Amino acid sequence: MAVKIRLRAQGSVNRIMYRVVVADSRSPRDGKYIEAVGWYNPLAKKEMQIELKPERLHYWLSQGAEATDKVLALMAKAAPQVLADFRAKKIASRKKAVAARKSLKKAKAKK
Repeated sequence: MAVKIRLRAQGSVNRIMYRVVVADSRSPRDGKYIEAVGWYNPLAKKEMQIELKPERLHYWLSQGAEATDKVLALMAKAAPQVLADFRAKKIASRKKAVAARKSLKKAKAKK
């Protein structure tokens, strides 16, 4: 099951508000979700626009959930430490994979 952290539309016409939810990627945008991890109100004042739960975001990202581009932008504003940790872990795993491929290539070359 592919899990995504994405926005879910709420509210009425011309008064849209979004929930930041963890949902199965196959479910519809406003359909069933696993957990709500925050909200985003684009119509509110700047200091009251975004509310996120950083510990839950960190948990879901560590479990392999993929965040959408808009959610990543919101995380950069409201929870920059979670985003920095996520990117650092991603870079570390890429470096580890590159090192493993290089060692395999050297082993094959010696044979």
